[in-house]
Amino acid sequence: MFKNLLTELRENILIITINRPEKLNALNGEILKELSDAFADAKVREEIQVVIITGAGEKAFVAGADINELNKLNPIKAKEFAEFGQKVFAQISDLSKPVIAAVNGFALGGGCELAMACHIRLVSENAKFGQPEVNLGVIPGYGGTQRLPKLIGLGRAMELILSGDLIDANEAYKIGLANKVYPLAELIEKTIELSKKILSKSRIAVSLSINAINASSNLSEAEGMKFEAANFALATSTEDFKEGTTAFLEKRKAQFKGE
Repeated sequence: MFKNLLTELRENILIITINRPEKLNALNGEILKELSDAFADAKVREEIQVVIITGAGEKAFVAGADINELNKLNPIKAKEFAEFGQKVFAQISDLSKPVIAAVNGFALGGGCELAMACHIRLVSENAKFGQPEVNLGVIPGYGGTQRLPKLIGLGRAMELILSGDLIDANEAYKIGLANKVYPLAELIEKTIELSKKILSKSRIAVSLSINAINASSNLSEAEGMKFEAANFALATSTEDFKEGTTAFLEKRKAQFKGE
């Protein structure tokens, strides 16, 4: 189906592998279009309830943008290039199904931005993060200047983007860019383990939680509280709510049906 992506559906978990290891899985326009199509498909397919993104090989998640493609840009094309990448990554961050990045090596430039567009980031011990665009005389264009400060704070984001420095997995975990760090051989297994834990919860509650958390970036605190209350109320109208609260009172495991 795709030239540069491998897809595998394990039960309700879609694993998307960016498969361009000879270029350290560097992003180009073709890969971005395929990611857009893959996430449009994941949005509407009922059987897909969690998405995992990783990179082929043991060296890189995504090592950045394709420099050959980047080098040919003029200002008009560059704006289109950035806006398209931002649109694709917004598809990922706005998906009301959990998206987990399994970062298995270099996550640089567009790769770091792709990881940040995911809801959760589990990383291997050999992972390295960075926004080294200033070394190329350009700035992050796929949301790095917007997402990184929200994740790690303004000062740290300024330092990483302005210096172009790379950080290792432990530093990424320490500053909040990575959720967990695992040996490379365990990364996918641990990511699937977390996916299955999420799948055991109410599908509706998970979806509403993602929407409410995402809204916090665009709304004032007062508006966000109203949005949260509305989604809380919506959750209580579901059969999952009745099942979850009844199961708790009856001291048994809830059996959610996504209804």
